[in-house]
Amino acid sequence: MSDHVPQVRDEAGSSRYEVWLDGILVGSARYVRRGRRTFFVHTEIEPAHEGAGLGATLVAGALDAERTAGTLVVPLCPFVRTYIDRHPEYVDLVDGELLAQIDAT
Repeated sequence: MSDHVPQVRDEAGSSRYEVWLDGILVGSARYVRRGRRTFFVHTEIEPAHEGAGLGATLVAGALDAERTAGTLVVPLCPFVRTYIDRHPEYVDLVDGELLAQIDAT
């Protein structure tokens, strides 16, 4: 019997957060860690699972884990950046100064 509850895991060895559904890997958010910052560079959900909210679940889980770890995030991935823009409770995690410098280049 499946429980249909997605699970988000940090697979640090692969530098990505993963979202699993019913024992199947259905998406990931790749990152690069430098010091006390996590740069989110790419998010992908398997096509068969798009539109089910799993991307939002993945990003929320990743951001919650980063908050717990006490790191700042730099959302280079458009999906992560848009998610944060739409969920202001995560804005405090963003290294806004570094992001502005990146955007200016």
